[in-house]
Amino acid sequence: WVDSKTIEKNPAQLKDIFKKCQGLIVPGGFGTTGVDGILKSIEYVRKNKIPYLGICYGMQLAVIEYAQNVLGLKDAHTTEINKNAEHKIIDIMESQKENLVKLAMGGSMRLGSFKCKLIKGSIVYNLYKTDVVIERHRHRYEFNNDYLEAYENAGMIASGKNVETGLVEIIELPNHPFFIGVQYHPELK
Repeated sequence: WVDSKTIEKNPAQLKDIFKKCQGLIVPGGFGTTGVDGILKSIEYVRKNKIPYLGICYGMQLAVIEYAQNVLGLKDAHTTEINKNAEHKIIDIMESQKENLVKLAMGGSMRLGSFKCKLIKGSIVYNLYKTDVVIERHRHRYEFNNDYLEAYENAGMIASGKNVETGLVEIIELPNHPFFIGVQYHPELK
């Protein structure tokens, strides 16, 4: 276990921390606590080819890190943290915005099981050994598909998409030993 707030205070310790680790898992979560430390950690494992699994918030932070450090979009963020970000990489779906106002956050989550189509030949396709999976969700923020082409041109692919909506469910870096982020919660199954 690593407290990302300690990394925020002293990012130089990343090398020592990850010398002892076989990989990094960033689980689901909410809020701003330790986010800068998490982003620094994701950047470190991405650059140093250390295995990464981002679950829900962990996937969202992985695409934010990539936007900031690879795409050069320094003001890229999630609207959960920065509502005024110039590049809203992670945002609330348009269809959820009305619910958000009506239900004051509580009823605005995307909940339940959804079908996800995988790209043949991707890491996740080879792990699941099928082209469609059904996974459970519990979140309200989504990847902003307006940026998808820029990501794919820069080497990060959407290896899984929601069958009905086209929302990005899985990202991966094909030129990395194991760098995957999933929008859903595989641990719920």
